[in-house]
Amino acid sequence: MNSTQHPAESMGPAQVEPYAICCATLFDGEHFIPDHCVIVESGKISDIIPLASLPNGIARQQLRGGILAPGFIDLQVNGGGGVMLSSTPIRETVDTMTAAHRRYGTTGMLPTLLSDSRPKQQACVRAVQDALNAGNAGVLGVHIEGPFFDLNKRGAHKASKIREPKAVDIEWLCSLELPSVIVTLAPEHVLPGQIRQLAAAGIHVCAGHSNASYQEVVDAIGEGLRGFTHLYNAMSPLTSREPGVVGAALDCPTSWVGIIADGHHVHQASIRIAHKVKPRGKVVLISDAMATVGSSEGCFEIYGETIKEKEGHLTNAEGVLAGSAIGMIDAVRIATEIVGIPMDESLRMAALYPAEFLQRETELGRIAIGFRADFVHFDNTFKVLGTWVEGQHQTHDSPPLG
Repeated sequence: MNSTQHPAESMGPAQVEPYAICCATLFDGEHFIPDHCVIVESGKISDIIPLASLPNGIARQQLRGGILAPGFIDLQVNGGGGVMLSSTPIRETVDTMTAAHRRYGTTGMLPTLLSDSRPKQQACVRAVQDALNAGNAGVLGVHIEGPFFDLNKRGAHKASKIREPKAVDIEWLCSLELPSVIVTLAPEHVLPGQIRQLAAAGIHVCAGHSNASYQEVVDAIGEGLRGFTHLYNAMSPLTSREPGVVGAALDCPTSWVGIIADGHHVHQASIRIAHKVKPRGKVVLISDAMATVGSSEGCFEIYGETIKEKEGHLTNAEGVLAGSAIGMIDAVRIATEIVGIPMDESLRMAALYPAEFLQRETELGRIAIGFRADFVHFDNTFKVLGTWVEGQHQTHDSPPLG
C-alpha cells in the first residue's frame, strides 16, 4: 500500500478551519458540475461554490483532473487486506479491512460475518463495535449474513453452521445498537412474526441464500423484508410457473437488490434487466469482497478450508463461488464499461442508493451542504487517486493489488 496523508491534507473532524477541495469535475450525486470547490469544515461539507468564487486565504487542495464523487458505501464486505472478519474477529481485522477497501474508493462499509455459531458471531459484532468506539469512521454498521439459510442454497457457507433461528437469536439481534444492521436470512426458515420483530428493532432484513417460493417472499415483504442480498446468486430463480426469490425481488417496487458486478457472479444482461425492471434507486452495487482484495495473497481460509483466486474469481474446493475479488471502484467500472449503465447512475448505485437503503441519505451518499465529507477522486481509467473520510484525506498512488 502506498497511501499517504500530507500535513495540509490531514484535516478531519477536529479541524475547525475550513478548507477547499478544488476539482475540474464534481459529481454531487445527481449531476456532473465543472470547476467547483467543496468547502469542508469539521468533517462536514459547509459549502459548494464555483472555483472563481473561492475566497482568498482559504486553504485549498487542488485536484488534477479526474472526478470527485461521493465516497462509495459497500453493504457487504467479508474481508480485505488479507484478513476475514469471521476468521479473526478482533478490532484490528476491521481496521485492516476498511484501510484495504479505502484504496478502492470505499469510505463507508458494513463488515460482514458469515454463518457461524452465535458466540462466534457475537465476537464478530463486538469487533465491529470496538472499531466504531475507537473512531473508525469507515465503519457504518454490520451485516450479519446467516446462519438462517436454506442448505441447498448455502453457497460457500458451511453446512454445519446453517440452522433454524431460536427466540434467543432474534432477541440478540434486536438488542444490537450499532448505527446500521443488515441481517440476511432465508424467509422460509424463520417463524411467522420474526421478520416483523427484527424490522421493528430497526434492522434491515434481506433475503438471501434462500429457496423460498414467490409467495413466501411476498409474505416476508409484508412483515418488513426490505432487500435482497446478491440478487440471482444463491436463491430460487425466476421460472414460468414459480417466480421464486428472483421474481419476487424484481416484482416488488419498494425493495432494494444488491448486485455483485464482478464479471463472474452475474451476467451483464442480467444486471441490465434488473436495472431496467427495478424503480430508480433500488439497485445497489456491492463487492461481497473477501480477504484477497487489497492483498498480494491469492488465497485465504474460511471454516478451515482454503479459498483460491483464479482468473479474477474465488472458489472453494467444490468449485463454488466464494465471494468476490473486487473493490467498489471495480464494480463501478464494470457497471459502466461492460454493463452499459451511465456513469452517473453507476456512481449513485455505489453511494447514494446504499445510503438510501440504510436510511442515512440525509448524511451520506451525496456531496451536499451538511453532509459528511466522504469523497472519492478517480481518473478516467477508474484508478482511485484519493479518498476523504470525514474530511480526512488520503492519496492512493499505487494500483490496487486485488
